[in-house]
Amino acid sequence: MPKYLKGMLLIIVVVFVVVRCNKKEDKMSNQTISTGELTVIADESLTPIIEEQIAVYENDYDAKINLVSKSETEVMNALLKDSINVAILSRQLTKIEIDAFKKKKINPSVTAFATDAITLIRNKKDTDSLVALNDVLDFLRGKEVSTIRGLVFDNPNSSTARHLNELAGLKSSSQKNIFSFNTNLEAIKYVAENDGMIGVVGLNWIMQPSAETREFTNKVVVLSVKGLNSSNYISPTQNNIAEGKYPLARDLFIVNCQGFSGLGTGFTTFIAGDRGQRIILKSGLLPIRMPGRKVVVRNSINKK
Repeated sequence: MPKYLKGMLLIIVVVFVVVRCNKKEDKMSNQTISTGELTVIADESLTPIIEEQIAVYENDYDAKINLVSKSETEVMNALLKDSINVAILSRQLTKIEIDAFKKKKINPSVTAFATDAITLIRNKKDTDSLVALNDVLDFLRGKEVSTIRGLVFDNPNSSTARHLNELAGLKSSSQKNIFSFNTNLEAIKYVAENDGMIGVVGLNWIMQPSAETREFTNKVVVLSVKGLNSSNYISPTQNNIAEGKYPLARDLFIVNCQGFSGLGTGFTTFIAGDRGQRIILKSGLLPIRMPGRKVVVRNSINKK
């Protein structure tokens, strides 16, 4: 290669590196832990609780957080492609994912902030409010189960579908009478309008329904589930999740790949802190740390 071409190539490489560094520095300079703008991508089954956290955070700080809700697979793809640096997941990163980040010299910060539950729902017209987890898994495996006409998932690439498929020993399920949509709302709506179906959705979609969702959650009932090694049917209440009784509980995590102390750090600290944990507690999910209670002792009572 002629020397002048080598020189031009070297200049192009240097310019490219400088531009990338400047972009990163600009992004860092435009953010602090409480100011600036940030895009967060979240597992769609967790949307309601993250929306509430963002609303309170933006009210308290001079910050703008844009929420993108996608399936679990899409969330991880966005993280690994560096298109978004902060994500909300219902599982830890796998070794393969961690190794992929290490190759890019990225050290993700992973913070647990709550325990959620996968809930199973039926149309209120169905009289049975109980279901055995083993029956659900057998249905996924293609076996005939007299009490189940069909299973309804929010998305074939969702965390709820992945979780149940793993329990069933499957990579994915393409059996007959297994339906998938794009969102939890669509899954809830389908169950509300069709008898005999069991929907698989995130707990906070039931505990914190929007006005649009409430129209359909009022027509479904949350099922009590018998675990694989249990003889009792357990409902997904906050207390049962805390005591480890409900068989489909799962921990929630914030994954921050920003690599600097920006809004990702501030938002993570907020959710994992006292204020954010109180929001979790009030929502019906289980906070990872129980927020403290202030007790005020008075020597007298004022009577009016």
